[in-house]
Amino acid sequence: MIKIGITGGIGSGKSTICKIFETLEIPIYYADISAAVIVNKNLQVKSQLTAKFGEDLYEFGMLDRKKLSSIIFNNSEALAFVNSLIHPAVKLDYENWLGNNKLAPYTLKEAAILFESGAHTQVDKIICVYAPQDIKIQRVINRESITHNEVMRRILSQMPDEEKMKRSDFVIYNDNVQLVLPQVLKIHNLLTNNIL
Repeated sequence: MIKIGITGGIGSGKSTICKIFETLEIPIYYADISAAVIVNKNLQVKSQLTAKFGEDLYEFGMLDRKKLSSIIFNNSEALAFVNSLIHPAVKLDYENWLGNNKLAPYTLKEAAILFESGAHTQVDKIICVYAPQDIKIQRVINRESITHNEVMRRILSQMPDEEKMKRSDFVIYNDNVQLVLPQVLKIHNLLTNNIL
């Protein structure tokens, strides 16, 4: 089985692209969704987060994601601390998930910070989803109802798109100009026929 990573900046449209791969019956591990489960269910992670940031980080046993975001996107030390807790837990969860998907021709691991987290070392090939910055900003504002400045802070906390594209094996342009379906199908055919 070929392990594929799929990444791209916030608002690039990774989820949309993944949904297309899902219709092709490709198993997809969503690292961000898994991380959200881990911060609420993993007692060791929860206790370390509350010890560092206070008990009020959790409300009714659930992480206040907006509160944590406001802390970590303005403080590189806090971001590094949170990542040091979550990334190893997600890595272990992903390895367990792979064991349940051995029969697939390939799998996808979707992660916004695939390179930054070191998760790129767990996969064989990488797809980068690219969208111009103005499109990404508008998508995130529409989706999350946050300000332009908040989106920019998140963008600046991630590796630049150009660097991600350079380090990837495939790039899907989700720029509202090029059709994404033919791009996805081309990659899918290469992977299912093992033409790498």
